Amino acid sequence: MCNAKSKPVDKLKQIESFVGVAAKGSLTAAAKAEGVAPAVIGRRIDALEERLGVKLMTRTTRRITLTHEGSAFLDDCQRVLQELSSAEASVSAGGAKASGYLRVTAPAGFGRRHVAPMVPKFIALHPDVHLSLNLSDRVIDIVSENFDCAVRVGDMPDSSLVGLRLADNRRQCVATPAYLKRAGTPASPAELHRHECLALSSDASQTRGWAFVVDGALTHLRPSGRLDCSDGQVLHEWCLLGLGIAWRSTWEVTTDIAAGRLVSVLDDFAAPPNGIYAVFAHAKHLPLRVRLWVDFLKQAWRNGLPP
Repeated sequence: MCNAKSKPVDKLKQIESFVGVAAKGSLTAAAKAEGVAPAVIGRRIDALEERLGVKLMTRTTRRITLTHEGSAFLDDCQRVLQELSSAEASVSAGGAKASGYLRVTAPAGFGRRHVAPMVPKFIALHPDVHLSLNLSDRVIDIVSENFDCAVRVGDMPDSSLVGLRLADNRRQCVATPAYLKRAGTPASPAELHRHECLALSSDASQTRGWAFVVDGALTHLRPSGRLDCSDGQVLHEWCLLGLGIAWRSTWEVTTDIAAGRLVSVLDDFAAPPNGIYAVFAHAKHLPLRVRLWVDFLKQAWRNGLPP
C-alpha cells in the first residue's frame, strides 16, 4: 500500500518502473531489465496509481495499454528522468569534454530543414565530437544499424526504444488552388477517396496513415492515389505542381500557404499535434555526447520549430 509519506526514492522507483513498463510493453520485460521480480514492478505501478488517484495502464494477460492520463504522464516522466540523468552526468563528468563518434539519423525532409542546421552549431560547442548524420524516410532500426540517436516525427510506436519528446508537430492537408478548382474541395476526410492523394509509400515512416478528428474521435485513414513516394520532399513538390492533396507538416507548408501557392483544407478535422522525438535504445548510461546532443536539440526547439 502507498501512503502520503512515500519516500522520494520510492517515488522515483515508481516512475522509473512506469516508464520501463511503457517502453518494454510488459511487466515481465521491465522486471527483467531492472533485475527484479515482475511482482515488484506491479506493486510499484499500483502504488503510483494509488498515489496519483488515476489509472495509468490497462493491464490484461496479453498486453498493457496506456490510458489517456498514462500517455500524458509518460511524456513528463521521460522528460524528468532525462533531465535528472543529464544533471547527474554534468556532475559525474567533472567537466570532462564530450568526445567520440555520434551517429544520428532523421527523416530526410525534416532533417534537411531542422536537424542539419543544428550540426555545425553543436560541433562548434563540442569540437572533439565527430557527428555523422543519416537522412532517410525509411524507418531505420537504430540498434541493428548502430545509430546512437534518431530524430523521429510522429507518435512513438510500441517498441523497446526510449523516446524523449523535443517539440510538437502539426500536420494539415494542402493542395494548390488550381487542383481544388479542378477537383473540388473535400468537405470531410471521408471525401478524400474521390481525390488524388499524395501519400508516403508503405516503406516510409508514416505507418498509420493520415490522422483526423471525426465526431470527437481520432481516426486514421490511408488515402490512395496514382502517386506515392518514400521521400516527403518529393510529395511536397508534386503537391505544388497541382497533382493532388498532401498531408504535410506545418513547418513544411506555412510559407507556401502564406504566399498563396497552397491552400489548407479540412482544418476543422485537424488532429492534435503529435511529437518530435529523440529516440535511443536505452536511457541509462548514455554517452555524454548523446546526452548533450539531445539537450541541445530540446533547447533549440523549446519555443517551437521555425517555419
